[in-house]
Amino acid sequence: MAAVFFQDEDDIPRRVPKLGDVTLADIPPEIGLFPLSGVVLLPRGRLPLNVFEPRYIALVEDALATQRLIGMIQPRWREEEDEANSAPPLYPIGCLGRIVSFTERADGTYAITLAGLTRFRLLRETEETRGYRQARIDVSTFAGDLNEIPSAPFDREKLLGSMRRYFQKKGLQARWSLLEQMDDDILLVTLPMICPFPPAEKQALLDAEDLTDRVRVLQTLLDLSGPEQEGPPS
Repeated sequence: MAAVFFQDEDDIPRRVPKLGDVTLADIPPEIGLFPLSGVVLLPRGRLPLNVFEPRYIALVEDALATQRLIGMIQPRWREEEDEANSAPPLYPIGCLGRIVSFTERADGTYAITLAGLTRFRLLRETEETRGYRQARIDVSTFAGDLNEIPSAPFDREKLLGSMRRYFQKKGLQARWSLLEQMDDDILLVTLPMICPFPPAEKQALLDAEDLTDRVRVLQTLLDLSGPEQEGPPS
C-alpha cells in the first residue's frame, strides 16, 4: 500500500481553494480506486501521497494520461479479515480527487497531491485494470460539494479548544497560529483530515451531510476521543 504523509503546515491554504469549472458532466461514471485505511480526502481538501506500490503507480500513470482523477476510499475491515487481504470490502462513500501536482522519481515512484472535488457513492466494482480496483460511481447525491457553500455559524473557539485538548492528550503538536488564521470553511476541511481518528470515525466525518453536520461530528469525536487503540482498524 502506498504511504500517506500529511502536508507541511506551511502548505495548508488559509482560504477555500477554487475548484475551477468542474461540473457533474465532467465526472466519469467509472474511476480507479485508491483504498487507504485511516485517511480521507474531503472536497476542497489537499492530500499528499507517496505512491510506491506497482498497482498504484499504474493507477497514477493512467490518471495522468486521462482526466487526472482518482477515487480515494477506505477499506472496511471485518473481524475475519486482516490487512493482508488484497481486496477488502470498501465503505460505500469515497471522495474523488484530482492530481494537481506530481513528481516522478528516478525509481518510478511518485509523490502526488490530490485536490478533493466531490464525494461519490460506490455503486459496484468493475474489472481490475493493471492490478488496481475500479468502480462505477454516482456523484449526483453530492452535487453540492462542487459549489462554494459556506458553513453555518459555529462555535469556533469551542472547536479549537477541544482540538488543543485532543492534541495534548495524543502528544501531537500543531502550529496554532496558522490554524487560527484559516477561514472557517478550510478549517473544517483541514481538521478532519489531519486528526488521527480511527477509520470508522474518519468515515463519519466524510459521510456528514454538510459542513454544519461535520462540525457536530468533529466536536463529538474530539470531546469523546480516548486513548488510541492498537491493532487493525475496525
